Amino acid sequence: MILTRFIKPTLLALAAASLATAAHAAPLKVDTAKSSVNATFKQLNVPVDAKFKKFTATIDFDAAKPTEGKASVEIDVTSFDLGEAEYNKEVQKKEWFNTAQFPKASFVASSIKPAAGGKFDVSGKLTIKGKSTDVSFPLTVKKEGATQVFDGVLPIKRLTYNIGEGEWKDTGMVADEVSIKFHIVAQ
Repeated sequence: MILTRFIKPTLLALAAASLATAAHAAPLKVDTAKSSVNATFKQLNVPVDAKFKKFTATIDFDAAKPTEGKASVEIDVTSFDLGEAEYNKEVQKKEWFNTAQFPKASFVASSIKPAAGGKFDVSGKLTIKGKSTDVSFPLTVKKEGATQVFDGVLPIKRLTYNIGEGEWKDTGMVADEVSIKFHIVAQ
């Protein structure tokens, strides 16, 4: 009898949890053809724009319940495009991205909180070239018909992730500051 009193409420709780999980919306489908992840930095004090041609993103977000949101992005670093094949080959080397050892970079959100002006504060772990750090950035989310558009800029220091080793640590040639800009379209 004691066992029945324990098992019945436990089974009911498990059933309720299963229903709640089943009722939760599926992650949004990211349209990578309409989405982009870019990096902007300065070389000899001249802005340079580059893009990552391949990435995947998983977003589970409801603007009515932002703190329950989840997001992760995985970037194929070998797809980094500076607009010229010779430069693209150079940044694959050990001194820069070392793509032979670290072909992927990633971001995993640990929290999404409402902020002023209809924006959200996102915090999480950014991993580049095997080094993980805690980062945070403002996020804008817009509803456009059946889609949601996520825009943000994540400022980083390239030397934190050992991007530019040896002679390339000199920030007089390539600045330490890099802005990772993303535009993610999902439905």
